[in-house]
Amino acid sequence: MKPLFQAVRNLDSGAEILRQRAYGMIEVAAGQLVHIKLKPWPKLASIVEARWISGWKQNWNRRDVCRLYYNQPRLHRNYLTLNYIESSRDTRWRSIVKALEILDEIAFLKKSDAILAELSNVAISDRLMQRLGWARHREDSPQRHWIKRFYGEYPAAVRHRQLASQR
Repeated sequence: MKPLFQAVRNLDSGAEILRQRAYGMIEVAAGQLVHIKLKPWPKLASIVEARWISGWKQNWNRRDVCRLYYNQPRLHRNYLTLNYIESSRDTRWRSIVKALEILDEIAFLKKSDAILAELSNVAISDRLMQRLGWARHREDSPQRHWIKRFYGEYPAAVRHRQLASQR
Protein backbone atom coordinates (compact mmCIF):
# COMPACT_ATOMS: atom_id res chain seq x y z
CA MET A 1 0.00 0.00 0.00
CA LYS A 2 1.36 3.42 -0.97
CA PRO A 3 1.71 6.07 1.75
CA LEU A 4 -0.96 8.78 1.92
CA PHE A 5 1.63 11.56 1.77
CA GLN A 6 4.95 11.50 -0.12
CA ALA A 7 7.59 14.04 -1.06
CA VAL A 8 9.58 13.96 -4.28
CA ARG A 9 12.75 16.02 -4.41
CA ASN A 10 14.09 14.89 -7.77
CA LEU A 11 11.99 14.63 -10.93
CA ASP A 12 14.13 11.88 -12.41
CA SER A 13 14.15 9.51 -9.44
CA GLY A 14 10.53 10.33 -8.54
CA ALA A 15 9.10 10.09 -12.07
CA GLU A 16 7.14 6.89 -11.46
CA ILE A 17 5.65 8.20 -8.22
CA LEU A 18 4.63 11.44 -9.96
CA ARG A 19 2.95 9.46 -12.76
CA GLN A 20 0.85 7.53 -10.24
CA ARG A 21 -0.23 10.31 -7.87
CA ALA A 22 -3.00 12.73 -8.87
CA TYR A 23 -2.67 15.57 -6.36
CA GLY A 24 0.36 17.60 -5.45
CA MET A 25 2.01 20.82 -4.36
CA ILE A 26 5.20 22.03 -6.01
CA GLU A 27 7.37 24.15 -3.73
CA VAL A 28 10.15 26.28 -5.20
CA ALA A 29 12.42 28.54 -3.15
CA ALA A 30 15.02 30.90 -4.62
CA GLY A 31 14.36 29.49 -8.09
CA GLN A 32 15.11 25.86 -7.08
CA LEU A 33 12.80 22.91 -6.48
CA VAL A 34 12.46 22.17 -2.77
CA HIS A 35 10.01 19.28 -3.15
CA ILE A 36 6.74 18.12 -4.61
CA LYS A 37 4.39 17.05 -1.82
CA LEU A 38 1.91 14.44 -2.96
CA LYS A 39 -1.34 13.94 -1.09
CA PRO A 40 -4.44 11.73 -1.30
CA TRP A 41 -6.97 14.51 -1.98
CA PRO A 42 -7.17 17.59 -4.22
CA LYS A 43 -6.48 21.19 -3.24
CA LEU A 44 -9.78 23.02 -3.08
CA ALA A 45 -9.17 26.74 -3.42
CA SER A 46 -11.75 29.29 -2.36
CA ILE A 47 -12.26 33.00 -2.90
CA VAL A 48 -11.88 33.52 0.87
CA GLU A 49 -8.48 31.85 0.80
CA ALA A 50 -7.39 33.70 -2.33
CA ARG A 51 -8.47 37.14 -1.13
CA TRP A 52 -7.90 37.29 2.62
CA ILE A 53 -5.84 34.39 3.89
CA SER A 54 -3.25 34.61 1.10
CA GLY A 55 -2.89 38.36 1.71
CA TRP A 56 -2.16 37.71 5.37
CA LYS A 57 0.34 34.96 4.45
CA GLN A 58 2.11 37.24 1.96
CA ASN A 59 2.70 39.88 4.61
CA TRP A 60 3.83 37.32 7.17
CA ASN A 61 6.17 35.29 4.96
CA ARG A 62 9.21 37.21 3.66
CA ARG A 63 10.97 34.43 1.72
CA ASP A 64 11.45 33.87 -2.00
CA VAL A 65 9.03 30.93 -2.12
CA CYS A 66 6.30 29.78 -4.52
CA ARG A 67 3.83 26.94 -3.94
CA LEU A 68 1.83 25.67 -6.90
CA TYR A 69 -1.05 23.25 -6.29
CA TYR A 70 -2.16 20.95 -9.09
CA ASN A 71 -4.77 18.20 -9.50
CA GLN A 72 -5.40 15.45 -11.99
CA PRO A 73 -9.21 15.13 -12.07
CA ARG A 74 -10.48 11.57 -11.66
CA LEU A 75 -12.91 11.83 -14.58
CA HIS A 76 -10.39 13.51 -16.91
CA ARG A 77 -7.07 11.74 -16.31
CA ASN A 78 -5.45 13.20 -19.43
CA TYR A 79 -5.61 16.75 -18.01
CA LEU A 80 -4.07 18.61 -15.10
CA THR A 81 -5.54 21.61 -13.35
CA LEU A 82 -3.47 24.40 -11.88
CA ASN A 83 -5.61 25.06 -8.83
CA TYR A 84 -3.72 27.63 -6.83
CA ILE A 85 -0.44 29.51 -6.67
CA GLU A 86 0.74 30.87 -3.35
CA SER A 87 3.66 33.26 -3.14
CA SER A 88 5.22 35.53 -0.56
CA ARG A 89 5.90 39.23 -0.81
CA ASP A 90 9.54 38.55 -1.68
CA THR A 91 8.92 35.83 -4.27
CA ARG A 92 10.95 36.46 -7.38
CA TRP A 93 9.80 35.88 -10.93
CA ARG A 94 12.27 33.02 -11.48
CA SER A 95 10.65 31.01 -8.65
CA ILE A 96 7.21 31.34 -10.23
CA VAL A 97 8.53 30.41 -13.67
CA LYS A 98 10.42 27.42 -12.21
CA ALA A 99 7.22 26.14 -10.53
CA LEU A 100 5.37 26.44 -13.86
CA GLU A 101 8.20 24.63 -15.67
CA ILE A 102 8.02 21.79 -13.15
CA LEU A 103 4.27 21.58 -13.72
CA ASP A 104 5.00 21.25 -17.47
CA GLU A 105 7.43 18.42 -16.68
CA ILE A 106 4.81 16.65 -14.57
CA ALA A 107 2.37 17.02 -17.48
CA PHE A 108 5.03 15.45 -19.71
CA LEU A 109 5.57 12.54 -17.29
CA LYS A 110 1.82 11.92 -17.10
CA LYS A 111 1.39 12.41 -20.86
CA SER A 112 -1.26 15.03 -20.14
CA ASP A 113 -3.00 16.69 -23.08
CA ALA A 114 -3.33 20.06 -21.36
CA ILE A 115 -3.25 22.07 -18.15
CA LEU A 116 -6.31 24.12 -17.23
CA ALA A 117 -6.55 27.11 -14.88
CA GLU A 118 -9.10 29.69 -13.80
CA LEU A 119 -7.61 33.05 -12.85
CA SER A 120 -9.18 35.05 -10.06
CA ASN A 121 -6.31 37.52 -9.64
CA VAL A 122 -6.88 40.50 -11.95
CA ALA A 123 -3.22 41.50 -11.56
CA ILE A 124 -2.28 38.57 -13.82
CA SER A 125 -2.73 39.97 -17.31
CA ASP A 126 -3.88 38.18 -20.43
CA ARG A 127 -0.64 39.27 -22.10
CA LEU A 128 1.44 37.59 -19.38
CA MET A 129 -0.52 34.35 -19.72
CA GLN A 130 0.01 34.36 -23.48
CA ARG A 131 3.76 34.94 -23.02
CA LEU A 132 3.84 31.90 -20.73
CA GLY A 133 2.24 29.72 -23.44
CA TRP A 134 -1.38 29.77 -22.26
CA ALA A 135 -4.49 30.53 -24.38
CA ARG A 136 -7.95 31.74 -23.41
CA HIS A 137 -10.44 28.92 -22.93
CA ARG A 138 -14.22 29.12 -22.61
CA GLU A 139 -14.53 32.70 -23.75
CA ASP A 140 -18.29 32.47 -23.16
CA SER A 141 -17.70 32.28 -19.40
CA PRO A 142 -17.46 35.38 -17.17
CA GLN A 143 -14.52 33.72 -15.37
CA ARG A 144 -11.02 33.85 -16.84
CA HIS A 145 -10.37 30.28 -18.00
CA TRP A 146 -6.97 29.47 -19.51
CA ILE A 147 -5.50 26.36 -21.09
CA LYS A 148 -1.98 25.26 -21.97
CA ARG A 149 -2.32 22.61 -24.66
CA PHE A 150 0.24 19.90 -25.34
CA TYR A 151 -1.39 16.98 -27.18
CA GLY A 152 2.00 15.27 -27.38
CA GLU A 153 3.99 18.46 -28.14
CA TYR A 154 5.70 19.56 -24.93
CA PRO A 155 7.89 22.65 -24.50
CA ALA A 156 11.43 22.26 -25.88
CA ALA A 157 13.02 22.74 -22.43
CA VAL A 158 10.98 19.84 -21.00
CA ARG A 159 11.82 17.52 -23.91
CA HIS A 160 15.53 18.46 -23.75
CA ARG A 161 15.73 17.77 -19.99
CA GLN A 162 13.95 14.44 -20.38
CA LEU A 163 16.26 13.35 -23.20
CA ALA A 164 19.33 14.36 -21.18
CA SER A 165 18.15 12.32 -18.18
CA GLN A 166 17.61 9.22 -20.35
CA ARG A 167 21.25 9.25 -21.53
